[in-house]
Amino acid sequence: LRITVWSLCTKSVSYIKYPKACQQGIAFTKDGRYMAVAERRDCKDFISIFVCSDWQLLRHFDTETQDLFGIEWAPNGCVLAVWDTCLEYKILLYSLDGRLLSTYRAYEWSLGIKSIAWSPSSQFLAIGSYDEKVRILNHVTWKKITEFEHPATIANTKTIVYKEVEKSPSETERLSFPPTRALASSIFSTQSKYDVSQVPVSLQYIKPVADRANPKMGIGMLAFSSDNCFLATKNDNIPNAVWIWDIQKLKLFVVLEQLCAVQSFQWDPRQPRLAVCTGNSKVYLWSPAGCVSVQVPMEGDFQIVSLSWHSSGDSMVLLSKDNFCVCYLEK
Repeated sequence: LRITVWSLCTKSVSYIKYPKACQQGIAFTKDGRYMAVAERRDCKDFISIFVCSDWQLLRHFDTETQDLFGIEWAPNGCVLAVWDTCLEYKILLYSLDGRLLSTYRAYEWSLGIKSIAWSPSSQFLAIGSYDEKVRILNHVTWKKITEFEHPATIANTKTIVYKEVEKSPSETERLSFPPTRALASSIFSTQSKYDVSQVPVSLQYIKPVADRANPKMGIGMLAFSSDNCFLATKNDNIPNAVWIWDIQKLKLFVVLEQLCAVQSFQWDPRQPRLAVCTGNSKVYLWSPAGCVSVQVPMEGDFQIVSLSWHSSGDSMVLLSKDNFCVCYLEK
């Protein structure tokens, strides 16, 4: 029905009418100056851009979408990406004053866009699709530079595949009395570590159920590292793997093969370090130096389903269904 904006300083209230209920209908620029809102009026999609200081309407324009699904500002606040429902592959790029800069369509007559991500420099736009590919557009011509495929077999010898394996507690830990805290927590859960697999590697591939809604297929998650050097992706057909691409060489760099399905991942905001969780009581960290599995020292069952970094990169919040804990990283 409407969006209500409450000021905590002046206690004033503003109303915005006709917001569209979609996956991502409100987007703020990174500097917090502008807000874009997707709207639906008379069976047509519109976008309104507001100035956040006084909630004045800056621009209002209709979009060339059938059923707008989401909007996302480039980090520099100059371009707004607008994408259509998954039934139609279409992404539109608008300037701050409402001009249509470009339209991109990769194919027709098949399920389209599933996820998008801007690079922090605003130079690249990554589009994840239901056809298990990621396409990278450049910011000069808005044309495709390359596309990344996610096959079930990794054959390239230059790609490093880290495989998570279970490990038993070491002899010294077993014999110590009283038992160490790590052993006490490992009674509830198995420890794990990473091995480097020999290429070629076959990943566990799940064939999607075709006659159900929202099939588990396509690129469901993607994110650029803060230094623009890496892109992490997840193909929902291969739920246990995280793919890390080298953006400078436009090649696959690393694949992390987990024991459980990947629930969430997020880059450290300060350095190229990726945190991954898979619904168990461990958090996994990857950096170009290697990767490590860290057991959360909590008793009982703490299943991490989501995580979020602190802006300093020194700590992160790990969330389970009912609890959360803060994880501090040593320098």
